[in-house]
Amino acid sequence: MNLSKAMEEFLNNCEYTSMSERTVKSYKNNNKALVDYIEKRFNIVDINEVDHTHIQAFLKFKKDEGLKESYINNLLKCHRAFFSYCVNFELIKNNPCMKIYWQKEPKTLIKPFNDEEVIRIKDVYDFSSYLKARNKTIIMFLIETGARCFEICSLKEKDIYGDKIKIMGKGNKERLVPLSDDLKECMRKYYILRKNYFNKVEIKDDNYFLSNRGKVLTVNMIEKIVGDAGECANVRKEIRCSPHTFRHYYAQTMIRLTKDIYDLARVLGHESIEITRRYLQSMEDEEIVKNFANMSPSKYLRELMQQPNIALT
Repeated sequence: MNLSKAMEEFLNNCEYTSMSERTVKSYKNNNKALVDYIEKRFNIVDINEVDHTHIQAFLKFKKDEGLKESYINNLLKCHRAFFSYCVNFELIKNNPCMKIYWQKEPKTLIKPFNDEEVIRIKDVYDFSSYLKARNKTIIMFLIETGARCFEICSLKEKDIYGDKIKIMGKGNKERLVPLSDDLKECMRKYYILRKNYFNKVEIKDDNYFLSNRGKVLTVNMIEKIVGDAGECANVRKEIRCSPHTFRHYYAQTMIRLTKDIYDLARVLGHESIEITRRYLQSMEDEEIVKNFANMSPSKYLRELMQQPNIALT
């Protein structure tokens, strides 16, 4: 079968099985790049002629462009899904991606915002206009729920009820997060301004956060809102001022308050607590360094020698 035709069938199947729009887009873009590369570089159009060396050449090409190991692994994940589909539907006999090893990703410490930075960021936007109120509420939502950026974009009005918020996470998996009093009050003020702002405008989408034209917000829009707020709040240069950094701040703050990593993993929508542990690694390392700051073997020996009745032989 033709490579492009096989990919078209794969994407149709993804949509049929109700994969998220975000996942389908990732599969489409990454696998299309692979198919285009194989067709142009190796002049191969039949999927049965593709082997692991062709896919490996593409991944090396992307790595030589300077892409990180995590990005290469994400590409491989998309390619594996495509060729697994082809195997399952008997378009090919074996998945060529299974012969390709994952890239070893460096373990880097995640640096979240500190408390003072979060306080300053919260004060950047106010309720003087609809857009400022929306931006302030988005910031508060990030701080109080630890939600992912795309989860905020897809939040519906019907998902907010009582003291809970229903969030649609990765893989269309639902989870509940608590609605704090501070966030509830912020959302109340925002919704009043939103109602007045769109009083004479027909809104087709039922998303909770909307653009100035009543359209669904994009991930890039929320990233800009956070980035602008971070710049105004003079966030440290070494900190990546992004929505996901609030997710790390939320995780580290809540673990200090609750000490329960299992409940935290559920609220964050993590499939495994190992993912949650990565969020907490930098916090643990900082606290260990703090605890050890005034300790050393030499200091211990010096204090030992000062004690009475200590005979050194």
